[in-house]
Amino acid sequence: MVEGWRNGLREATNSKPLFLTIYATVIIGVLVSSFYVFSAIYSPTNGSTSWLSSPPLSTAGRVHQLPQENATFQTPVVPPPPHALPSPPPEEDQGNSLGKIWVSPPKDKKMPPLETFKLTKELFGERVKDNVIIVTFGNYAFMDFILTWVKHLTDLNISNLLVGAMDTKLLEALYWKGVPVFDMGSHMSTVDVGWGSPTFHKMGREKVILIDSVLPFGYELLMCDTDMVWLKNPLPYLARYPEADVLTSSDQVVPTVIDDSLDIWQQVGAAYNIGIFHWRPTESAKKLAKEWKEMLLADDKVWDQNGFNEIVRKQLGPSVDGDSGLFYAYDGNLKVGILPASIFCSGHTYFVQAMYQQLRLEPYALHTTFQYAGTEGKRHRLREGMVFFDPPEYYDAPGGFISFKPSIPKSLLLDGKHTIESHFTLVNHQMKQIRSALAIASLLNRTLVMPPIWCRLDRLWFGHPGTLVGSMTRQPFICPLDHVFEVNIMLKELPEDEFGPGIGIREYSFLDNPSLPKQVKESWLDVQLCQEGKEGCEATNITSPSGVLKFPKRSNEDTFKAIFSSFNDVKVIKFSSVEDAFTGFSDKGREERFRRRVKRYVGIWCCEENKTPGHIYYDMYWDEKPGWKPVPPQTPEEDHPPV
Repeated sequence: MVEGWRNGLREATNSKPLFLTIYATVIIGVLVSSFYVFSAIYSPTNGSTSWLSSPPLSTAGRVHQLPQENATFQTPVVPPPPHALPSPPPEEDQGNSLGKIWVSPPKDKKMPPLETFKLTKELFGERVKDNVIIVTFGNYAFMDFILTWVKHLTDLNISNLLVGAMDTKLLEALYWKGVPVFDMGSHMSTVDVGWGSPTFHKMGREKVILIDSVLPFGYELLMCDTDMVWLKNPLPYLARYPEADVLTSSDQVVPTVIDDSLDIWQQVGAAYNIGIFHWRPTESAKKLAKEWKEMLLADDKVWDQNGFNEIVRKQLGPSVDGDSGLFYAYDGNLKVGILPASIFCSGHTYFVQAMYQQLRLEPYALHTTFQYAGTEGKRHRLREGMVFFDPPEYYDAPGGFISFKPSIPKSLLLDGKHTIESHFTLVNHQMKQIRSALAIASLLNRTLVMPPIWCRLDRLWFGHPGTLVGSMTRQPFICPLDHVFEVNIMLKELPEDEFGPGIGIREYSFLDNPSLPKQVKESWLDVQLCQEGKEGCEATNITSPSGVLKFPKRSNEDTFKAIFSSFNDVKVIKFSSVEDAFTGFSDKGREERFRRRVKRYVGIWCCEENKTPGHIYYDMYWDEKPGWKPVPPQTPEEDHPPV
């Protein structure tokens, strides 16, 4: 929801009293001047960059803190997009030529013909402001990512944006939601595409064709992938480098600067990442786009990003000057700048290193790279950061939620060296608790709010010494769920006759999300485990005067059902601990199906150096295997998930 004061301001700025016309010209001038002074002071843009919880940064706007135990190594905390589509910004904020966003067409209006949405200079010109257009594209499978992308921009009062629809279903859906859209003419499938698949490469070629088509229009183009979000208005930053032909993000994980300057190009060894990059319509940029397009059309096996890097790196240097950070590339005439990885963040610099927090900088963008579990992993990462647009029902699931406070001894978290063995000891200790919580959630038919998971070692797809040398990764750190669990499998519908009932999950930051509705926040039961036989510890549904329910450890299925059936209407049940809380299902068939399900939930840690294979499988039931050790598979026959 949009803050009440912002709505009030919009109503005030849009109101036009009838008696205004009777005032003299001088009075009108005074009123108009007063209005603009008022707007400058109280404009919502003053708080539009307050996305962080770090104390040294601006605290204007709505900030929501993580639980105290996460404060030292917290992941970024960002207020999510509101449930309801917002009211459009005041027209003067959009520019006279820009139509309002999120204003749906009248219900009795027919869908215009597809030709209306054809990519033309005129269609783009309707959305351009200050000669800049911001564009993303995708198919219907990424509808929620696209809405999230648009929502962040409109929250920043940016409306010079367009979405390219790769299928008619997406085009129509965005049109009826009031989102500016154009037809890319791709006739693409509406389903998700896997990384590296032929369809994935087709999407990359479409991006390059689009850039090559738009640059001749004469507009500056900020091109974005749909799996990224804007956290701060980037346009003033990009305008700082008017000489640049291309400004690109990168996969750099080692900082080259400690402020908001462009990365030092001589020190950037990682690939230039084309998920976020800005083009000016110069002759050099047009020449690059044309050659890039021709390369991809000549060989459909070339990945668009690899092609871009190959062409741009034909020549690197010299620097354009001594101060700007720009350098010559490609044909010796193209002027390029590399956006700093600390604030134009990858999935690693944001979620693993929290580089911007350590450097006390404000991030402009977040791109979900360096992650696992496919599209579901990307979506979950954005939800962990509380920056994803979800419908209201996501925050009020049928059956309610359960959560628990993890119990982690200080010695497991901080003592000793950070080794593969100490990492697995720490993660396994947490995994055993999560296994119990999943069983209780399944038993009570509730959705489990996953706890934050602490890791000692990073996860990558190649051998490494635990963390990347030169990076700012702190040990231990709260690692994304996809570092340990196969998020895509956890969210997948598995056959119930083989794997038992499905178990819903939510991200660890879920209960701290400002989008959590009042009826969930105010319906809460704290459960404190106790030792049966001690005074006051007995199986009863009577809570203490403070509202706490004491519940015996090692309770069986019947006890759980009998007691918690009295609290079916409670939205959130929070356990003080789940260690030794549940003895197991009484139905051995259900127990076996549950085991089959959760065994599939865990993934791998990767990778031990100088080993092939170097990955090590997590095992949900590691504690049932005497002498279990974290070692890579020794033979090809052993290279499979644990049974």
